[in-house]
Amino acid sequence: MKNAIVTGATRGIGLATAEMLLKEGYFVTVTYAYDEPSVEPCKARLSAVSDSFEILWADQTNKQEMRDFALKMKEKGHIDCIVCNAGMTLRKGLREIQEEDWERVMQMNVNSNVYLIRDLFDVIPNGSRIVFTGSLMGILPHSVSLSYGVTKAAVMALAKNLVKCFEGTGTTVNAIAPGFVETEWQKNKPEEIRNNIYNKTAIKRFAAPEEIADAVRFCINNAFVNGSIIEVSGGYCFK
Repeated sequence: MKNAIVTGATRGIGLATAEMLLKEGYFVTVTYAYDEPSVEPCKARLSAVSDSFEILWADQTNKQEMRDFALKMKEKGHIDCIVCNAGMTLRKGLREIQEEDWERVMQMNVNSNVYLIRDLFDVIPNGSRIVFTGSLMGILPHSVSLSYGVTKAAVMALAKNLVKCFEGTGTTVNAIAPGFVETEWQKNKPEEIRNNIYNKTAIKRFAAPEEIADAVRFCINNAFVNGSIIEVSGGYCFK
């Protein structure tokens, strides 16, 4: 059986992606950090699909914990799919950001993914799949959350550059750039803000997490998609 890792996957896009990978026949390792209430509901949803999964704590802001996590994953012998989904935001503008704020978001959203793939490189077989969850906010400017936009742009640049690291192996590296998705965090937005987003989106709604997971499925099943940033925004644009 092929092994997959989906980081930050006890809810939202990550959980929908983990469900999709179970249906595709993978054994899926789901990670989480500081979100214990989501673990049991996640377990229930995944169990309804298959019992071929595990849910592990992995704090991507902690370098030693991530080194230990990588060692545990190497014991599996092969990791055939990595979906780097975990991320965090910081709603501060340029003048309010402290150095430790910026570095924590950069460690979580970018650095930890680089180090994880580096540490697992020797157990990633030819023909494997690596997919990053980027964001439309890494394409369009978003000053209210400067660190999020910059780190998501970096994640998508990372996907393109890693293609060269895996050249000739058949392993592909891609990124999905979702627009606004109907996750727990978005559901708490005031109605006025949600309507403003709808007015900027041609489809007039948020995406379902499963629609983003389906874009990940495309990257996994199409061996010629490589170094691509796949925008799934519903036709979002500024007005």
